[in-house]
Amino acid sequence: MTIAPAVVASGAEAVEWVPNGPYSLARTIGTLQCGPHDPSFIVQGPDHWLAFRTADGPVTLALRQRGSLNESRVQATAWGTGAACALASVPRLLGADDDWSAFDAAEFRATLPDLARKGRYLSPGLRLPSSGRMLDTVARAVLEQRVTGLEAKRAWRYLLVRYGDVAPRAGDVGPAGLRLPPTAEQWRRVPSWEWHRAGVDAQRSSTVLKAAHMATGLERLAALPGGDAVRAGLRSVSGIGVWTVAEVVQRTHGCPDSISVGDYHLAAYVGAALTGRRTDDAGMIELLKPWKGQRQRVVRSLYASGFRKPTFGPRLSPEDHRRR
Repeated sequence: MTIAPAVVASGAEAVEWVPNGPYSLARTIGTLQCGPHDPSFIVQGPDHWLAFRTADGPVTLALRQRGSLNESRVQATAWGTGAACALASVPRLLGADDDWSAFDAAEFRATLPDLARKGRYLSPGLRLPSSGRMLDTVARAVLEQRVTGLEAKRAWRYLLVRYGDVAPRAGDVGPAGLRLPPTAEQWRRVPSWEWHRAGVDAQRSSTVLKAAHMATGLERLAALPGGDAVRAGLRSVSGIGVWTVAEVVQRTHGCPDSISVGDYHLAAYVGAALTGRRTDDAGMIELLKPWKGQRQRVVRSLYASGFRKPTFGPRLSPEDHRRR
């Protein structure tokens, strides 16, 4: 249930969303943050501050969960010309369309590995969010291709601080430094030397620029169900493959089945969690086959269990592209 928007202090608009069943705001939308220093997503105490653009314009959105896990509500307050549009999208953003009932059914739960059952027990309030923000999510996922998380987070922060606009002012209560991700035009204006300073190689920068040139078509994909049409639309951008598609639709459409084939760590993690031995992508797909349609939920539950795979051998080291 969502309460109709109301004008509150500082020229903001606000709504309250009441989830059905257990809910955790932090677990649900945490996947939308590109590291703890993401300028477009700042956590400040109980408040989660997001800055993004809507069809009506830019918005600063503050989210706060109140109440208990089982009887909670989320207060959403928005500033900027995109406030009303953003508030209308809050339920989907917060996972209102994500239905875990089939996953939680006794018959299905009985088929799950022990770690997945444990993870689901430890994270009952987890939902899969649907942000609908195609270009922002594509750009972030492309920056994460074939590099360490540290490199990708640094690049995202550098480019947003340099080329993203300041988020709409939230009176005197918003965090300093909140930035909007660049528009398609702003991405296209990033010069080659700035990509190098951000540590982004030519292949990834070229893919972001291609996505920016196709931004209008990409944004139309947000209105489609997260199926084959969305995947085909994303794959039409040269440089976007199956890994990037999965990373995008997990966040933009809350896809319960997409798994990141090609990830540097995921196949080994799933193999270790389910069999005690590492495996490759083909092995991971075979292991997750019994839960097709729910594979992303299974993976999220495995991570929520707290299981960590043994670490042996060399780690992927950051590369410095700035001196190339």
